[in-house]
Amino acid sequence: MFFSDTPLFGPGGNSESFTLEGHKSTIEAPGFVEKLGLSAYEYECGKGVRTSDAVLASVGVKAREHHISLSLHAPYFISLSGREQETRLKSLDYIEQSLRAADVLGADTIVVHSGSVGFGTREEAMDLSKDTLTRLVEALGDKYTHISIGIETMGRAGQLGTLEEVLTQCLVCPERFVPVVDFGHLNARECGGQFPDADSYRAVFDRIGEVLGEKYARYLHCHFSKIEYGKKGELRHLTFSDTVFGPDFEPLAEAIAKEGLCPRIICESAGTQSEDAVAMMQMYLQAKNSL
Repeated sequence: MFFSDTPLFGPGGNSESFTLEGHKSTIEAPGFVEKLGLSAYEYECGKGVRTSDAVLASVGVKAREHHISLSLHAPYFISLSGREQETRLKSLDYIEQSLRAADVLGADTIVVHSGSVGFGTREEAMDLSKDTLTRLVEALGDKYTHISIGIETMGRAGQLGTLEEVLTQCLVCPERFVPVVDFGHLNARECGGQFPDADSYRAVFDRIGEVLGEKYARYLHCHFSKIEYGKKGELRHLTFSDTVFGPDFEPLAEAIAKEGLCPRIICESAGTQSEDAVAMMQMYLQAKNSL
């Protein structure tokens, strides 16, 4: 679990502007992020851990030079709830690969997707996911205990990943597992309207504190973006220029400022994640200054 005296903001991966400015290597990302006034960066391994140790280590060195907090997104194809045991055992390998990469990178958190409900019930899928997480703890032993394994809330109704499901999964081993709340996902899976005001955001932090403890809520790792949704939930990530779908960040900024919370918020906007992360930071500072 990461700790900071103030909220941290940053992009998930490299924005379009990163390339347009002529940057060619993610080794340059920490400097680019700091130049924008941001303080966090999530290294993307959604398609698999394919980066060399040399590059990972170099990104880590640059992050420390530029005072950028690092996390790593594990492969999207991880499935904690697969009905085939072979699938779940492969996922254990993918998670350990991600932890090893995070260790070389110097990241303190990896972000993991739970997988789909499949053809069974949600209860059956949850039981499978908890079994997978128990096996993971046993397999890891005392390896990578300095890196939190974040379980993300998800955006489609057919996926595991409600807030309550994620908290239940974390209870398998709170020393290793932490919640990662994607507010856009939570809004999309319920087809909108989940976060109309600061109180609705505050309720998420309150619930995490009730189940796991205050530090898990105070230093929550978050994702944020506006997301288009349909009848079954998430369709695609949008940018902050969207005025149809949500959620809006201003009420979250208000809740964070009033409660003195210190989350790390990674923006996953489609191509404008760096600029929208700056917008989030500015909204937070405005909310804080208005107290």
